[in-house]
Amino acid sequence: MAISYNKLWKLLIDKNMTKTDLKNITGMNSVTLANMGKDKYVSLRMIDRICDELDCGVSDIIEHIADENFEREDKND
Repeated sequence: MAISYNKLWKLLIDKNMTKTDLKNITGMNSVTLANMGKDKYVSLRMIDRICDELDCGVSDIIEHIADENFEREDKND
């Protein structure tokens, strides 16, 4: 499974904001911003802070993308 932040980048464009603006209003560091640019892990605390600052919900900024090669250990869930 993978997470995509493409929705966030589109939202920033809609709000006429840059990634630097996002970094500044949330207090995130450059590593976190770089990780998001590579669709890597970002803490839920940071996701929450982004949502608060942009006045949006989680589903407005991230998207779950199913990975066909991903196998669950417990398939009964």
